Amino acid sequence: MKKRRMTAAFLAAALGVTALTGCGGTGGSTDTGKSTEAEKISTTITVWGCAEDQADENGKWLQTMCEKFNTEHPEWDLTFEYGVCSEQDAGKTVPQDPSNSADVYFFANDQLQTLIDAKAIAKLGGETADYVKSTNSQAIVDSVTVDGAVYGVPFTTNTWFMYYDKSKFTDSDVKSLDTMLAKDKVAFNITEGWYMSSFFLANDCVYFGKDGKDNAAGIDISGDKGTNATKAMVSMVNNPNFVNDAGGVGIAGLRDGSVAAYFSGSWDYKNVKEILGDNFGAVQLPKVKIGGTDKQLKAFAGSKAVAVNPNCKYQQIAVALAKYLGGKEAQQSHYDLRSVIPCNTELLAVEPVKSDVLVTAQNNTFNNTAVIQPTVTGMNDYWTPAQNFSKSIVNGEITLDNAAEKTEEFYKLINTSIVK
Repeated sequence: MKKRRMTAAFLAAALGVTALTGCGGTGGSTDTGKSTEAEKISTTITVWGCAEDQADENGKWLQTMCEKFNTEHPEWDLTFEYGVCSEQDAGKTVPQDPSNSADVYFFANDQLQTLIDAKAIAKLGGETADYVKSTNSQAIVDSVTVDGAVYGVPFTTNTWFMYYDKSKFTDSDVKSLDTMLAKDKVAFNITEGWYMSSFFLANDCVYFGKDGKDNAAGIDISGDKGTNATKAMVSMVNNPNFVNDAGGVGIAGLRDGSVAAYFSGSWDYKNVKEILGDNFGAVQLPKVKIGGTDKQLKAFAGSKAVAVNPNCKYQQIAVALAKYLGGKEAQQSHYDLRSVIPCNTELLAVEPVKSDVLVTAQNNTFNNTAVIQPTVTGMNDYWTPAQNFSKSIVNGEITLDNAAEKTEEFYKLINTSIVK
């Protein structure tokens, strides 16, 4: 979710990685992980995941889990082939050629409708869907559900929150962005739509209807609610303690001490923890003054999940593997090796997960200061205009004086793109 753009070179590499192909055939809604065939199945299953999950320094999490799965299923004779395609890139890579993509792959839930439209993701039914519903919060379940059908096995929440230096900000300070900006340097990536949108969401702007699933409803940032959110962003950018976190400036500032707080996600945990040491702090998003009133910043949030390609011949194997890779044991291993925060409700209730500051920051953000990111295709037309709009704020082209006019122009632009 962090990045939604990839180069043509990466696309070619991801699609052609080790000449992987799906295991053939067609499939629809899937039901169970148990083989119903009397004869032992011997086949190759292709799995695409991010490079970090396959790296030696992270214990080759993906390969290790797949081999454990293999050991637990003597009724199948499986060989695994692996390719590199991150959760963030699956929505662009897999739909290009679903029949020649992986049998099992990982995806960020904001890409779900795109994958469905491309017939590149299978519905999960029976005991697998029941497992997803019984081991996750309702919000997590909703993040992988469209029209009542479950399409993935979630393995982590996906959002951003605030890291800070505890020697520079108190527990009270970090509840208010305005208080923090009056005290020390704060890095915020205002020129990325994923972060910038938190101001509009804070001021009751609505993206694609009440539940975020009505593409025709568009994005409502009209009137004073949108204008005042824009003015709050202009005021933040004009504050001498604001640092635009572009090109790694924020984390570099934490390292050299010139920045005291930084908005990011769990992917930066190891670096931030190493930098701040005993002064490491992480919390849900703070409030900010919008139109003279304290409003709660709200991050877009979702999940990352394991998907099954409907083109896979042996659906029962692919579904069972997806369930395993998103299951409790695999989530525990993911957390131990890479600090990937689990979403399994049972894991979240036990130590050391329960008391982990990182886990608390992300889950508090997800539960208290976030909005589930819409999965409708209209979101694809939002990111570039949003980035250009926020860059205009940083460049001084949008000011307090012209905020109403520029916000109205932005409102018309994004909704024209969505309904085209």
